[in-house]
Amino acid sequence: MTGAHAAGPKEAPSASADASPPHTHVKRPKRSLAWRIGTPTVALLSGALFVVSAADSRGTDLRPGRYTDLAGLVEAEANDYDDVREHLQDLEDQVDRLTNDVRSLPVSRARGKIAELKDPAGLEPRTGPGVSITLSDSPDDTLDEAVAHDIKVDRLVVHQQDIQAVVNALWVGGATAVTIAGQRVITTTGIKCEGNAVQLQGVPYPQPYVIQAVGDPVALTAAIDADPLVTGYRADAANPYVDIGWDLVVETSVDAPAYDGLLDFRYAKPLDRN
Repeated sequence: MTGAHAAGPKEAPSASADASPPHTHVKRPKRSLAWRIGTPTVALLSGALFVVSAADSRGTDLRPGRYTDLAGLVEAEANDYDDVREHLQDLEDQVDRLTNDVRSLPVSRARGKIAELKDPAGLEPRTGPGVSITLSDSPDDTLDEAVAHDIKVDRLVVHQQDIQAVVNALWVGGATAVTIAGQRVITTTGIKCEGNAVQLQGVPYPQPYVIQAVGDPVALTAAIDADPLVTGYRADAANPYVDIGWDLVVETSVDAPAYDGLLDFRYAKPLDRN
């Protein structure tokens, strides 16, 4: 036909348009040896720590003081408050009982007995006529004469038994108060030799030892004269080869202060053999 173009054959698509690009093989980087060994090691260590924690806790919380919820905290605080109130009530009841006991007749009698015994126990000061006795070691120049006449050296010094003998004689003579070196003597007073001094209630005092007593001077002097231990000491005082110190003076007024030391007693306890 005139003016018409004959349809020609269709052009085949280009092979480059439909064909997929060739497959390219990408190489993955290899992990280092440290990562391959370290990762399993860390996992094993973590597991071991979990096992150790479980064994130590024995099924309990490793932090027992920690509350898991507010309700538990409130309940615990409420229980503590109730315990404190109960303890307070017990203390108030005890105070009431003790207050009633203080006003009771037995307590009043006990207080009266204590007041009555304070004076004879040495807890009240005493003043009155009495005697003053002084004991002292022999002079130093007596030692050679004593050795030459075969006299024991221990007879030249004042011992605790000499002081005790004088004090005991004064008690026998009716002394109402006795002092040694100005310290009040009571039933628990201890006298002990310590080197060239005498310890009185743990405190050392050097010679001369002054012993004073409140009481009837005539009765006190008579008791001193009658005591055999004091008589032996006075015989050494009269011996010129011993010449140990002795002096007795009658006093118109002797001041004996109240005992102000410790009054607590301590006792030995048996060992527990169980």
